[in-house]
Amino acid sequence: MSPAPSEGRASAGVSTVELMVFTVARLLAGVRHVAVGQSSPIPGAGALLARALGETQAEGPMRVTILGSRRNNAFTNGSVELFDLAAQGRLDAFFLGGGQIDGRANINLVGVGSYPQMDVRWSGCFGSSYLYYLVPRVILFREEHSRRVFVPRVDFVSAPGPTGLPDYRPGGPHALLTGLCLFGFQRERRRFVLQSVHPGHTVEEVRDRTGFDFDCPESVPQTPLPDAATLALIRGRVRDEIAETYPKFAAEMG
Repeated sequence: MSPAPSEGRASAGVSTVELMVFTVARLLAGVRHVAVGQSSPIPGAGALLARALGETQAEGPMRVTILGSRRNNAFTNGSVELFDLAAQGRLDAFFLGGGQIDGRANINLVGVGSYPQMDVRWSGCFGSSYLYYLVPRVILFREEHSRRVFVPRVDFVSAPGPTGLPDYRPGGPHALLTGLCLFGFQRERRRFVLQSVHPGHTVEEVRDRTGFDFDCPESVPQTPLPDAATLALIRGRVRDEIAETYPKFAAEMG
């Protein structure tokens, strides 16, 4: 499943990718340890930006683990250690995507159609459901914002959103970031709420390209842009650091 191209320029010379990197960093405020999975350059860059921005804070910089990295991955036994940390409550944030995501934050990483004879098969769920239950701040992430991805009901539940049942679940969805907008998730109501729309896009466009219902305040703000100093960090230090894991992505950032 190849990623969709970014949604274009954001505003004031800031690209949508740079805006998303900055938004990821904002969503990680106060996090002690964030892990980023494979094939996730924008979340990885956002985590590195959050670490850089947090270095001057009293609690010190956050720990960033990027799977596939040598410099930002202290694991020696792969995902086993990632799962152990989540079970021990030592992982505060993680990112999940999906071929389909519905309005109750259910994720589908298996395929499209009727299981098991599906029309399209994807990579599979791996440990997504496990991490979804245990990591307190799971940020859902997809660049592509379309009714193909954001559906009324997923064809297969790889990782369930909150069910309303009295099960043990310290983790779950915190937000959904796309190339168009930022949603928050209301756990009690089991619904997304539109928090901001990226520059150059509208609430009507978000509604038109979203297959599920969501809550929307009367006035929806624009997603904040990074200031000049933060933009310089993204284009300098962060780009250089993420190049170790994603050289092509870093070259395209420049």
